[in-house]
Amino acid sequence: MQVREVFKTHTTHLNINKYENHYKMDNRARGRGASINPHNKFFKQSTEYTSEDWQQWEDPEVNPKTQFIEEESKTLLSVSDSPDLGNFHSVNPYRGCEHGCIYCYARNSHEYLGYSAGLDFETKIVVKKNAPQLLEKLFNSKKWEPTSIHISGNTDCYQPGEKRYRITRQLLEICLRYRNPVSVLTKNALILRDLDLFEKLAKLNLVHGAISITSLNEDLRQKLEPRTVTGKRRLQVVKALTEVGVPMGVMTAPIIPGLNDHEIPAIIEAAAENGALWANYTVVRLNGAIGTIFDEWVHHHFPDRAAKVLNQIKECHGGNVNDSRFGYRMVGEGNFAEHIRQLHNLACRKHFKGGEIPELDTTQFMRAGQMRLF
Repeated sequence: MQVREVFKTHTTHLNINKYENHYKMDNRARGRGASINPHNKFFKQSTEYTSEDWQQWEDPEVNPKTQFIEEESKTLLSVSDSPDLGNFHSVNPYRGCEHGCIYCYARNSHEYLGYSAGLDFETKIVVKKNAPQLLEKLFNSKKWEPTSIHISGNTDCYQPGEKRYRITRQLLEICLRYRNPVSVLTKNALILRDLDLFEKLAKLNLVHGAISITSLNEDLRQKLEPRTVTGKRRLQVVKALTEVGVPMGVMTAPIIPGLNDHEIPAIIEAAAENGALWANYTVVRLNGAIGTIFDEWVHHHFPDRAAKVLNQIKECHGGNVNDSRFGYRMVGEGNFAEHIRQLHNLACRKHFKGGEIPELDTTQFMRAGQMRLF
């Protein structure tokens, strides 16, 4: 009988000694953010790893491949009652995200599907194939009161799988057909594939756009967000959408103390030069399994300053890496969080002079029956 050495993860912290060899060797899966699958809190048993797992990631010819799991969803629209977001209506065509951003708050939602928030989140992508049909059904409902919907409230609607499935494009086509306002947030240049739709929506004052730019440092970007486009390319996306009339903004999010906080002024200046009208931010918070994933990641990539980064994150959240309190969880509190707020506000006041974000028009909404009159 073959004997295999087994490693187990823990939900509360990462035992660095158990991963000693893993830190010494760069045997991470190529093009992925996380290299571990932390224990799913909904399962009683811990996730187990064998030495064969680590050997597989050492082999450049063998890497975890993305799996697309197609589903027929029963519901599509998510309405947030969080005081931090207000009456926020979001649509997410995909669950899980191949971009692999190490800090992503959406990772924990993958545990509800029976997967891990780690490598599973970026390799097992659930596709809501019937999302366009559900949106059209919603717009035809007599209960629907026209309001702006946001595509990508949780995961990126223009992640690589969108090139194959084209669900986001179909959602935009439906919004245009029914004249329902829509906003989109992404960090992928694939959005430019749908420039024709954005131009038509913009002429009717039915669309806002935002691009997430975490860093203009390409080395850091590759580590933070391995399957996304460069910061320079994202600025080009802002410019291209602005040129067809889409009011654009930038999310400098999340701000990670000790890694990208010093880039805030440069990102905002570059965004304004490319046509952005506004910028917003969040301070990173490592809730749930993300704490374990980020801990492993920062010790692997930045062993010389990992402790500093983690301590400054804790300083923003009352001594913890996460704070779930409304009003504080997204921007933090304390001296370092106040420094980030002032730095961001100063850069915005300097570079976004006179830019106004038009309120989207809900008065043009037409149900299918009304449209057949035209």
